[in-house]
Amino acid sequence: MAKRKVIVDDDDDEAIDTLSQHSKRARTIDSDDEVAVDRSRHRNRKPGNGKARQEDSDEDEEDEEDPTQEEHDEEEEQRFEELNGEAIRQRLEQKRNTFGGIAEHGIIESIEMHHFMCHKRLTFAFGPQINFIIGDNAGGKSAVLSAITIALGGKANSTGRGSGLKSFIREGQQISEITISLKNQGEEAYKPKEYGKSIVITRKFTKDGSSSWKIKSKDGKVVSTKRDELSAICDHMNIQVDNPMNVLSQDAARQFLSASHPSDKYKFFLRGTQLSQLSEEYDACLDNINQTKKVLHQKKQVLPDLRATFNEASVRFEEASKAREQRCKVDELKKELAWAHVAAKQTEMEEKLGEVAKAERRLPKIQAEIETAESQVQLASDAVVQFDKEYSALGDIDHLTKQRDDLQERMRGNRVKIGNFKNDEKQMNTSLNSLNDAIRNYTINIAEEERRLAADTQVKRDELNRKLEIARTDVTSADQAHKDFLEAKRQKLAEQDDIKRRGLAAEAKKNSAQERVVAAQSMISQCKEKGQNALAPYGHDIKGVLAQIAKMKWHGDVPVGPLGMHVKLKEMAWADLMRIQLGGLMSAFAVTDARDRPQLKRLLDQTKNFHINIIISERDMFDFSAGEPPNHIPTVLRVLEITDPYVLRLLINQANIERIIVAPKRLDADNILKRMNGGGVAWAADYMRVHRYAEGGGQSIKLHRLPPNDPRNMMFTSSDSASVLSTWQGNLRDAEGECKAAQEEAAQLRQQFQTLTREIDGMNIQERSLFEAHRAAKQELASLQEEAKEEMPADIMGLQTAKDEAEAEKASIIQQFEDVVSRRTTIDQEQTTLLVELNKVKGQIHNFEEARQGIQKKIEDAAASRVKAQSDKNHFIEKLEEENKKVEAIDAIAKQLQEEFINWTAGAEEYCERVENPRKVDVVERTLESVQKALKERERKHGATVEEMTIEVNNAKAVLDSAEKDLKSLAALNNALKRSLVIRLTRWQEFRRHIALRCKVVFQYHLSNRGYFGKILFDHANQSLQLKVQTDDQMATQGRDKDPRSLSGGEKSFSTICLLLSLWDAIGCPLRCLDEFDVFMDAVNRRISMKMMIDTANASDKKQYILITPQDMGNIHVGQTVRVHRMSDPERGQGILAFT
Repeated sequence: MAKRKVIVDDDDDEAIDTLSQHSKRARTIDSDDEVAVDRSRHRNRKPGNGKARQEDSDEDEEDEEDPTQEEHDEEEEQRFEELNGEAIRQRLEQKRNTFGGIAEHGIIESIEMHHFMCHKRLTFAFGPQINFIIGDNAGGKSAVLSAITIALGGKANSTGRGSGLKSFIREGQQISEITISLKNQGEEAYKPKEYGKSIVITRKFTKDGSSSWKIKSKDGKVVSTKRDELSAICDHMNIQVDNPMNVLSQDAARQFLSASHPSDKYKFFLRGTQLSQLSEEYDACLDNINQTKKVLHQKKQVLPDLRATFNEASVRFEEASKAREQRCKVDELKKELAWAHVAAKQTEMEEKLGEVAKAERRLPKIQAEIETAESQVQLASDAVVQFDKEYSALGDIDHLTKQRDDLQERMRGNRVKIGNFKNDEKQMNTSLNSLNDAIRNYTINIAEEERRLAADTQVKRDELNRKLEIARTDVTSADQAHKDFLEAKRQKLAEQDDIKRRGLAAEAKKNSAQERVVAAQSMISQCKEKGQNALAPYGHDIKGVLAQIAKMKWHGDVPVGPLGMHVKLKEMAWADLMRIQLGGLMSAFAVTDARDRPQLKRLLDQTKNFHINIIISERDMFDFSAGEPPNHIPTVLRVLEITDPYVLRLLINQANIERIIVAPKRLDADNILKRMNGGGVAWAADYMRVHRYAEGGGQSIKLHRLPPNDPRNMMFTSSDSASVLSTWQGNLRDAEGECKAAQEEAAQLRQQFQTLTREIDGMNIQERSLFEAHRAAKQELASLQEEAKEEMPADIMGLQTAKDEAEAEKASIIQQFEDVVSRRTTIDQEQTTLLVELNKVKGQIHNFEEARQGIQKKIEDAAASRVKAQSDKNHFIEKLEEENKKVEAIDAIAKQLQEEFINWTAGAEEYCERVENPRKVDVVERTLESVQKALKERERKHGATVEEMTIEVNNAKAVLDSAEKDLKSLAALNNALKRSLVIRLTRWQEFRRHIALRCKVVFQYHLSNRGYFGKILFDHANQSLQLKVQTDDQMATQGRDKDPRSLSGGEKSFSTICLLLSLWDAIGCPLRCLDEFDVFMDAVNRRISMKMMIDTANASDKKQYILITPQDMGNIHVGQTVRVHRMSDPERGQGILAFT
């Protein structure tokens, strides 16, 4: 039956849907819920639909074959099988007794495993064709296939033995390693110069999940460690390690052999033959073609807009061409303007000749100024030398400083001694009071001795003992209470000191915050004033002053000022420093004629600007580059942006801004000046002025900060007054908040301090009470102890002796007290003497400092005068040179003007005839401008000039042509891609038919080895593969095909092995691995299957087989091409129980 023709139309989605339906049928379905798309809609299409739509598009094509026409009736399929099946059978018969060649590359030569699964170490050397691995169950045979999969880059879960690499590491070990050797010979070897005849691949992985590869040559040299190189090797050798048909694991083999569903078998068929991969790639291509079609459709919608833009530009161009008539009048005005410029050039030439004469008259005056400056430099230098000698003659005050420190140390030591003497006096007073009380008690006791002797009884002694015990307890309790109280008082005092310290800190914080509040309020007021009047920082009503200056007449040039209007700061980090050092100059004015100064001064005084200075200086644009330091050294001039050259040179003359260095810190400034080796001055951002003299030595002076309410604080600020005001308002809020918090904290701490003071005063009273109680308890105890002694046989002489001893001790303490008082008096007198000496030394130090500062101030003033005089001298020398150059330059300009006048006259005569008595240049230019303005107004109505509209029309045309060309070329490219995809899909279907037919024939061929008959039923639409098998006994009795589910276990396994061999015959990978293929077979089926597999492997060309079976190979005949590997049981760490 012939294939039907269909039309593939870009504007018709049916053909694209049909292609998509085919692609969906072709790929492997991963879920049972997916259903292939029905084709009935496509089969019912009428051929005329596409042709009707083809007329609407120039880019569409027709008469393409439908690649999805894959339904074939039984007759056609039968003819196809008859045409091709017999040739396949003949080739199978020819290969029956032949042996295939040995592969030169892509087969496994050996494999070695270390600590892999249950194996401590396992090594295999495989044969080039057939390899059987046999061993007992649970002997670790399947680990070989898992190791091959892992070593060649396969996924861990594809082995069915674990979800990750860690599960393959032998129990109790931390690392595992697999080494596999691939054959790499012949003409198609992979990089033979680098790897040689074998490629050795080693994969190592650890328990922590890390994994690495080493890909080495035959001699052990590491060529690569990248996974990409391994993928390239497998692609080159056609090794598909994740393909289930190439490496069929134990679980997959059991499922495939026992309970494989028809759809699962079809999946194996597609994946094993790589047809599913091609199908998925074709799907991606189809999606891209559809997406490109949508984009082209969107681009096609833009073409009408581009055509409309081109038409509109053409209309505007035609209307605007009328403006050319006005250009004739413009040409006439240009002729008059040319002769007006000639007349102006003549006037300029005459003025310049007058300037030459005036400049020559200034030269003698400048020479006199140079001579005056030289004399001032000499006077200043002499003064500096004289003052340096006076400064050196002062010497130093190190001896006075040492003497002051010694006196202060001695006074501190005396104060410590006086404190110790006072403590001794206090203790002596306490001891004297105790002795006086004891003597008084002894006297009383002696008087009462006789009476008490008469009344001595046993009852009285018992009572005395009881009182002694009570007295001892009272003394102990009173002593402990006194100690506890003293500790509590010490803690209170410490707490009071801490609160006092915190209170002082809070007061200081409050005062600082109050100062910040005042400063912020002042700055806010100034910011508001500056927001209304940008000139507010420079003085009162400066705007009005400038207006008056503009109205008044002056002898020289109009005064310039304030100078700060022409000065900006490049980096705000220097703002505070510039305000302090240059703030006064920023509000100054400058005049070029001294006669203008009184008039300007009166104007400033009338507006209460008494503080503003007036500088008298001519407009001398001298070259100051010779006085600048190297470019990498920052100076005041380099951190400022000065817009007026006259103001720049004023600041150079007044403040030497081109020479003064700026630095962040005083030390940085000093280091820069030292490296310059010529002396100089530097300003540091930490408010220091550093001066280094050329003769050696230097000094540093602390700069005074500006008060908060000083108007100079508003200079050198950001141009955005609103942001500055907002910043200061935020600072005010913060400062007020801190002030309020500090006030509250100070009040709270003051209240706590007062409370503690009252508590401590009360504790002092309580302390005295406790001390008296303690002393009374001790006296009571001593009295009772004396009484107890008296109760024993004693006489009055004992009491008298004790009294005498107490009086002697009293006399000794009095003597010691007098000695301590005498020594303290001596130290007090010494302190007075030391204090006088200390004050005298401090006075000498103060006088020395004043004298040194005075001389230092003189040195600074003299040095400044010298610098100023030298600067004036250099200035006048440079000025003389400049004047000479200026005379020469003006003279050259005058000559140039004469030449230009001649050239302009000649040029004007060439341009047009002479225009007599032309108007002035500005009058002609205004007239010309008005005419050109009218011309531009006409052009403005059209939105562009005639030239621009010409360009616009050309651009619109180019854009339209480019868009149409690109759209056409892209549509043609998309159609070409679609035709290519149609061809590829058609060939894909043919590949599938031929591969399916080959599987059918090979399947029947293998079944015949057992005397069976069967066939494979492919249903490509439903994606299923079914087996129909008829055994030899069924052929005689039933005469019909038997469903595999009704077969016995051995018959089913044999049939599935035949299917597997037929599928293997259709794939190109040189490696086939199968695990436990005979698990469900009986002895007969197993013997026939084994022989069939060996014969198939022998007949296969350049293929290697690795087959695993738990059964014995004793009853199987093996040839020279078969290599049997018998495995011993692995070491699993079992032990032997010790029984007694």
